Amino acid sequence: MSDMYELAIVGAGPAGIATAVESYLQGVRNIVLLEKEANHNSTIRKFYKDNKRVDVDWKGQKVELDGRIYFVDGTKESTLDFFDEILEHHSVELQTHVEVASIKKEDGYFEVFMSGKSVKAKNVVVTIGRMGKPNKPEYKVPISLRKKIGYTLDGCDEGEKVLVVGGGDSALEYALELSGKNEVSICYRGETFHRANPTNQTNIANAIINKKISLILGVNIDGLEDDDGRVKALFNEAPPESFDRVVYAIGGTTPSGFLSGSGIREINGKPFHDENYETNVKGLFVAGDITQESGGSIALGLNHGYAIACYIKGDCVISRG
Repeated sequence: MSDMYELAIVGAGPAGIATAVESYLQGVRNIVLLEKEANHNSTIRKFYKDNKRVDVDWKGQKVELDGRIYFVDGTKESTLDFFDEILEHHSVELQTHVEVASIKKEDGYFEVFMSGKSVKAKNVVVTIGRMGKPNKPEYKVPISLRKKIGYTLDGCDEGEKVLVVGGGDSALEYALELSGKNEVSICYRGETFHRANPTNQTNIANAIINKKISLILGVNIDGLEDDDGRVKALFNEAPPESFDRVVYAIGGTTPSGFLSGSGIREINGKPFHDENYETNVKGLFVAGDITQESGGSIALGLNHGYAIACYIKGDCVISRG
């Protein structure tokens, strides 16, 4: 079968690129990377502001790199340049604007189905990230307000009164980014921003001291109402307040429908896999932040890719420490 790939990878983020490059270095040929967006690393492009730091030790989690991709601390821009370069220097086919709908195994190979076409492969690795599908609030958003609700900074204008919802790094960074030219409040159900990295905690504390950002802590939102074109947030333990825009940064979810449709079993909200990241379907692997309780570590994604490449070829030693 001349159109059979040795390896097809769904998602061209750090884990996907690492799986492709490490597999190539192990001698695997005829590799295809399938990416639904216009370019690789769409999460970094969309959710990271310009010049944002990108660290190997994500949230203080120190990870020793196992493979041959030497990643170092940098910025959004230097990280994208780094992945551009390693893709350019290895024979990996990148197909963009292709969204994978399902994966089916038959007769010892996989068929990866996309809109209007499919590809066949001996092995498939799924590296879809959680942030690609952001969490949405449990309460319904009125149709009339949907243009006023966002999950990134896209669409935000200067001079708006903005409510940022969330307590992690993305929420704090969104609030800090907006505070220079907007009236910003941040709402979080916890009493502190303990989930955020130390730099963001320091920056948000300084912004609060300088009255650039207002806090609404220990409070949940019960719902939203249309207040003559503005968004009225109905807080459970505070008076309602209206805003020009609300930005949610409350994490991402595992794409359960896609996983189950491809035959991948889930345990406690995560895809099942063994120590080699192989799922219950032989030859079908998962890698990257989809395997984690909370994603985001580029170093872990790189190690997953190396581990999978080693397992497929069966001829290298992996540190499990």
